[in-house]
Amino acid sequence: MNTIATTFAVLQLPGGGVDAVGVVMAARILAVLAVLLLGGVFTDRLGARAVMLTADLLRFASQGVLAVLLLTHSARIWEVVALAVVLGIGEGGFSPGLTALVPGLVPADDLGDANAVLQIAQAVASVAGPGLAGLLIVVSDAGSVVAVDAVSYGVSVVALAGLPLSQAAALRRGLFTELGRGWKEFTSRTWLWVTTLHISLFNFLLWAPFLVLGPALAQQRLGGARAWGLVLALYGIGSIVGGLFLLGRNPRRALAWSMVASVGWAIPAAALAARVPLAWVGVAALFAGGGAAVCNTLVTTVIQREIPAEIRGRISAFDSLGAFALGPLGLALAGPVSGLVGADRLLGLGVLWQLTAVTVVLALPSVRRHDAK
Repeated sequence: MNTIATTFAVLQLPGGGVDAVGVVMAARILAVLAVLLLGGVFTDRLGARAVMLTADLLRFASQGVLAVLLLTHSARIWEVVALAVVLGIGEGGFSPGLTALVPGLVPADDLGDANAVLQIAQAVASVAGPGLAGLLIVVSDAGSVVAVDAVSYGVSVVALAGLPLSQAAALRRGLFTELGRGWKEFTSRTWLWVTTLHISLFNFLLWAPFLVLGPALAQQRLGGARAWGLVLALYGIGSIVGGLFLLGRNPRRALAWSMVASVGWAIPAAALAARVPLAWVGVAALFAGGGAAVCNTLVTTVIQREIPAEIRGRISAFDSLGAFALGPLGLALAGPVSGLVGADRLLGLGVLWQLTAVTVVLALPSVRRHDAK
């Protein structure tokens, strides 16, 4: 909801426009990336619940202030950028905490189901959120949507406050010492850094071009914004199906299966590059969503089972930072590079990369034979 509401709000502000939207989005993303590692350290120091509560209080405050500014028609671009930074700081702090929190709430045997339920909830929000945001903007305005978003963070704060306190690490070292230990633990596990590198390059070479070029190709060939909205909705529905599929299942060699499932992300890009009709692109997006849910759920469960609780926040932070750090660069380069080589060829190269990378990763014994304890 927030992204849609903020985008339309910025477009209507004095001095707003596409460039201003880009600045707001970039400020939020950079804040997330800048804070992730700190979020991991403080999660391990203070406990996941405390960090997540603080993060959601920040997000509640940022969205509440933005809602007031928009509803009173007094918002300025620099204020929206500053609040986007605060929102990004909250997101960067929340993410490592979520991975670290779940193992303390459910038995080890139920971790897979718990992560599947979280994946389903996120997928439902990804499908329902944009539609609800669009409806509220039509009947009211962007400020109302941001206000609803602020309330959702307030509800999250109340829910987190009701959870039991999560255990924090007893030892306190310097910040860089703790980061150094986290990095050492991260790089000592070949299966972990290899799969993180794989996802990082996937985001850079395949998913970023797909997100940038997809809307343009949909406008040219598939029927415009409505067609692209259908593709994204089917991706979300596929994620719901993927999460439901994993409920009650605890596959052996989950890491290897997660890599197999990641092939699904290549299917919609291949469909666009092949210039197939909208119906087939939609089916491809459905499979991609299912594969994404399976991949994300299995990888998260493996990390939670394999990584000791006292370093889980930092490991999650390194994993998230590594996975998404190249994403903004991929988004920035997709347009210019497609102008040089063509959109279809760029997407095709991304598909080829993903298939090759999955094959190489699965050839490594540390991934193929890995079986979470």
